[in-house]
Amino acid sequence: MKGVSIKVKITLWYLLLMVAMMAMVLGFILAVSSSVEAQTAMRQISATVRSNLSQIDMADGKLQIGEDFQFYQNGVYTLVYSQNETLLAGQPPVSFTEVGGFENGETRTVSAGNEDYYVMDLWRSFGWENGVWVRGVMEVPESTTLVENLLLMVAVAMPVVILFSTIGGYWIARKAFRPLEEIIATADTINDGADLSARVQVPAGNNEFTRLARTFDQMFARLEDSFEAEKQFTSDASHELRTPISVIKGACAYSLKYDETMEEQRENIVMIQRQAEKMAAMVSDLLHMTRLDQGTERMHLEKADLGEILREVCGEQPDTGRTLHLEAEEQVTAQVDRTLISRLLQNLITNAAKYGRPDGNIWISLKTAGEEILLSVKDDGIGISPEHQEKVWQRFYQADASRSEDSGVGLGLSMVKKIAELHGGYMTLESAPGEGSTFTLHLPRGEKK
Repeated sequence: MKGVSIKVKITLWYLLLMVAMMAMVLGFILAVSSSVEAQTAMRQISATVRSNLSQIDMADGKLQIGEDFQFYQNGVYTLVYSQNETLLAGQPPVSFTEVGGFENGETRTVSAGNEDYYVMDLWRSFGWENGVWVRGVMEVPESTTLVENLLLMVAVAMPVVILFSTIGGYWIARKAFRPLEEIIATADTINDGADLSARVQVPAGNNEFTRLARTFDQMFARLEDSFEAEKQFTSDASHELRTPISVIKGACAYSLKYDETMEEQRENIVMIQRQAEKMAAMVSDLLHMTRLDQGTERMHLEKADLGEILREVCGEQPDTGRTLHLEAEEQVTAQVDRTLISRLLQNLITNAAKYGRPDGNIWISLKTAGEEILLSVKDDGIGISPEHQEKVWQRFYQADASRSEDSGVGLGLSMVKKIAELHGGYMTLESAPGEGSTFTLHLPRGEKK
């Protein structure tokens, strides 16, 4: 049975169940039929004896039997006995022998010879001490004919029932397992063609296959997200690491080709170190973004005072020549991941310092407005032209095409946008060339569901 499909197994089990149920029904019918037959025979013997009882009388000491008296009717023998149990009238069955005393009004089963009989006795009184016994005798009917008829009917009907049960059971099993076939086909499509966008057609309802199809769709979606994140990471890493690697290779080749002074060697080593640190930071940011995209970096939400987080981050800032101005409302709390929110604020401050005026200012504010919490970081730098404002959230995009050594890798604002979305919020940007930029985090007030 190992190589048999589940549909066939279910059909066989269904067939066995049907056969077992038919056997039980047949046994029940036989038992009920025997009981009904016995009750019918007893009612028949009782009716016959009582009918004949009214046809017996006594006149001048002689027994009188009416014209309607039936000594044999419908298989019932009627016998008349004297008070001392002497047969007066009637002919008993050939194999019927005396069975002992009389029992008035009782129908019982007795054995006489090799046969079983139903016997009923009634006392016909003709005075205080005179009377006769009227006995009805009926051979217990054999159920052989009934059994034979039932067995013949079963023998004819059983193959038809088995055939239709097998066809119907397989059809039901095939229809019930159709969603599973679609799941298998979808999985095969993904396996053969690497099409992670394929989805199972989820059937209506909330049965086991519907839940299984939804689970597979969710699994396929996660696989697709993971695959896309891996592709994005590979593409980003290969593209962005090319520049620092080229610089490192060039510096190494120059050092090997030309005789250098100690000062030139030191400059090359510093350049290589700077590029290596840039590559390390880039890989770290790429890995962090990939984990956020895949959802593998779990959020640890807790009710936190945002003002306290702002003061901690601002207090840890290195001296960049910019003056930080912090203005925060008291007791502004939200369900957040402290680490991610700190990273978001750090990236915004770093971005403001990078593109702000030297010896300029950075304004950080925290306030509530209606159903939102607003966290803003404003600089007094070069600003961003309208055509670039929607693009700054893209990975590796930089409005400044010069790409100086200190320009970073262009992942900070992409990470900010992702962290905002994970908290159920969003980012906005207000900027104009030469007037600085204001980045604002909008968070919903209350607990994140």
